Amino acid sequence: MEPELPRLSKSLSTRFSAQLWNRLSLRARLLLPLAAMVVGALLLGGLALQTFSPEQFEDENAQGARSAQLVADALNAALAAASNPQQTLDAFAGGLGMPAAIEFVPAGSRPPRIAADTYRSNVPLWFTALLRIPQLGSTHPIRIGTAHAGDIVFKPDLSAEILEKWVGFLAIVAASAALMLLAGLSAYFTTGTALRPLAQLGAGLTRMRNGNYDAAIPLAGPPEIRQSCAEANELAATLKRLSRDNRDLLRKLVAVQDDERRELARELHDEMGPLLFAIRANATALSDPEAEGPPEPGSPAYGILNAAEALQLANRRVLEGLSPVYVAELGLAASIQALLRNAQSQAPGLRVTSRFDDRLNELDSLLSQTTYRLTQEGVTNVLRHAQATTMGVVAMVDGNQIQIEISDDGIGLPQDLTFGRGLTGMHDRVRALDGKLQVLREHNRTVVRCHLPLDHPVGQRDEGITSTTGRSACL
Repeated sequence: MEPELPRLSKSLSTRFSAQLWNRLSLRARLLLPLAAMVVGALLLGGLALQTFSPEQFEDENAQGARSAQLVADALNAALAAASNPQQTLDAFAGGLGMPAAIEFVPAGSRPPRIAADTYRSNVPLWFTALLRIPQLGSTHPIRIGTAHAGDIVFKPDLSAEILEKWVGFLAIVAASAALMLLAGLSAYFTTGTALRPLAQLGAGLTRMRNGNYDAAIPLAGPPEIRQSCAEANELAATLKRLSRDNRDLLRKLVAVQDDERRELARELHDEMGPLLFAIRANATALSDPEAEGPPEPGSPAYGILNAAEALQLANRRVLEGLSPVYVAELGLAASIQALLRNAQSQAPGLRVTSRFDDRLNELDSLLSQTTYRLTQEGVTNVLRHAQATTMGVVAMVDGNQIQIEISDDGIGLPQDLTFGRGLTGMHDRVRALDGKLQVLREHNRTVVRCHLPLDHPVGQRDEGITSTTGRSACL
């Protein structure tokens, strides 16, 4: 179990590092290595100072140490040959014209120690500690005969060398900071010239995802990004062509479906109508010829007549669903009003408000049929599922589009709303005409909202807007 812990910890740290890196922007990813390079260069410079500075200090002060040794040897030789060594030593000490790093300390005097801050001046302590300055001072004894007369002391002043190295270190830091700044500014503006075209490319792809293929993506930035933008524009053109072909195909499909429905409705009307009329006539003929009026209840003829009437009503409903004659004969606005009158008769307690644009009658056959079907399906859903007390229907021409809205104050939408056959048919019709269909809940009302684009503008709006409200709406 214990060996698994290091592997788990390493895996978690690796995963965290990967996530952290993935969150960084492109500029941050470029600037972080630059900053790491500068910090690494400074660390390497500090390591080099710490490694080589002791040897440099020894080399730079080796001549002074040798000079102190030579002075001590010469003084000892002179004292050995002098007739009055003490006088010679005093004369030497009084007239010592040596460098400040070399001095004579008489016997009995405590040699001065080189204080730790003697050569630090204004240099920071951490830098002086980083240099690892070696012990460079030395002491050379002076003797008169066998007596110890004093010492020649060598105590170098390293202030200049340390200051020189500090200035050089500052120069390196300043140069590194300047280079990092220049590199950072270069990376910032370079990535800016690349990120702007990438942002435009992303916005263009978003427009394509939303179905807008008209706005071209500007060709800007480096050649690789320009090539990607050009490819995206080609993709948009291809998608636009395919979308147009798809809409044309859907329009043709919807038109074929309407034609089939009209043909089926015509067949039902021409075939079923006469047959049902014949059934009613024969049922009347089978009843008592001497009786006046309809057959008596309970008689076979009465049952046949009721069944024939029910079949006629069912046939009429089927015909209305397949091909509403109102749209072609009365116009779209009057057809929707008739639809609402029928809905009002089915739900007497439902309060219906409506608002229509008379310019709806100027729409072509496909748009008229689609508008009617959408309204019909929306009203049917309200009657079947909403349990509403009020229903509003709006059908208007607004500029270059048709707006259709059916709203109710019913029980609302289920959590797991799925499109049934009716909503699916509505959605297919709207998509065929390049429109938008929304089913939503707002202001405590369920709203089915649709926008259908117009291929060409219809007549200018005048006062031809019909608005009705009440229990018998649109009457």
